[in-house]
Amino acid sequence: MTTSNEPVTLRRLFMFFIPMGISVLLINLSHVIINGTLARSSNPEIILAGYALAMSLLIVTEKPAILLRLTCSALVRDRTSFRAVRRVAVYVFGASLAFGGLIAYTPVGHWIFGGAYGADPTVEREAIQVYYALMFLSVFSGIRCLYQGVIIYQMKTRWLTIAMVFRLSAMFVLSQYFLHVGVTSALQGSIIFVFGMVIEATVSWIESSKLLKKMPEKANECEITKPKQVMAFYNPLLYSSLIVVWILPIMNALLGTTERGTLAVASFAVAGSLMNLILGFFTYFHQIALLFVKSHPALVRKFTLMLGFIPPFLMILLAFTPIGAWMFSHVLGVKGELLEACIHALRGFFPFVLIFPWLDTLNGIIMAHGETKLMFRSQICNAVVTGIIIVLLTLLLPSWSGVLGSLAQSGGLFVELFFLIWLFRRGHRTDH
Repeated sequence: MTTSNEPVTLRRLFMFFIPMGISVLLINLSHVIINGTLARSSNPEIILAGYALAMSLLIVTEKPAILLRLTCSALVRDRTSFRAVRRVAVYVFGASLAFGGLIAYTPVGHWIFGGAYGADPTVEREAIQVYYALMFLSVFSGIRCLYQGVIIYQMKTRWLTIAMVFRLSAMFVLSQYFLHVGVTSALQGSIIFVFGMVIEATVSWIESSKLLKKMPEKANECEITKPKQVMAFYNPLLYSSLIVVWILPIMNALLGTTERGTLAVASFAVAGSLMNLILGFFTYFHQIALLFVKSHPALVRKFTLMLGFIPPFLMILLAFTPIGAWMFSHVLGVKGELLEACIHALRGFFPFVLIFPWLDTLNGIIMAHGETKLMFRSQICNAVVTGIIIVLLTLLLPSWSGVLGSLAQSGGLFVELFFLIWLFRRGHRTDH
């Protein structure tokens, strides 16, 4: 797969994988910098609430840009195919800017934050102001992901970590400046975020430009020449992600209707953050499968077997031993009833963590075959099943608190994996 003459070995897969995992951990640290800065404002509750509200919408609007990383690493094999993906990226950036502008400068922002989210006027005002800067975030995030796709394909993943180090340094310096002059608005948090993303995108662009110059104008094995071909791969990923991303707000709304609604929502959120921390380093199995399954299937299998059981092992340590209670109480500051509810919710995520590495690897295999429509179907199935489970659980077991949410997500992921296996095997049985 790679243009390098160096043979693909297990050691080289680790050297390819580890920098990507580290970059995910550093991303979590970047959010700590922003929240820590805003928490030192004169009115931290309102400012943090406004920032969090705007960020919850960004999860939806940034997803199309993030998918460019996968699309680029899967399809770009020469400069012609890169230009085709770049043209699709321009459409994505234009749509992101237009949507962000509607939020920031038209009544749409009021309808969403004040109406749909039900925020009070002061929090709503902060959330809308955040979008004055945040409307540009998806563009720079997309530029970063576009060029990182080339970097990943060329196996120069150390540049993902290097770019994150530059990004964190820039964000820290700017945060210290805001702390010096005074933090008065959630907008300052989004400015820190966008500034860091500009730095990361710039570093990625510089390194990727060097790599692109070394790629052929037209590779014989690459059939991608037009944006239409790119969209055939990109669109199913986009449609499924835009549907799945709404499951979390729906789940939180239903958890809020249980006997201890506030406790359920809070414990589910805190347990989910710790679960994401466990999985954070292990979210790139799909890239290993995407780039190497056709040329080195045995190596991909061995790599996945070596690392795939580490997340559930970590989950056992945190959810079923005193280590978890210590983490919640001393690191996250969780006490009393909330601590007990968080532990229970974390245990409900065990099937999720057990299944995720294998589903992520299968997604990479499917993308390597260009069959992203299968992922669209399986993720829709996940969303439907998760929705059904959370409705049934909240009706039947309203006293179970946040574990209802983690069990519903685990059940949805379980069904997604087995439905995707069935779809993939059926398609390839037909082919042969």
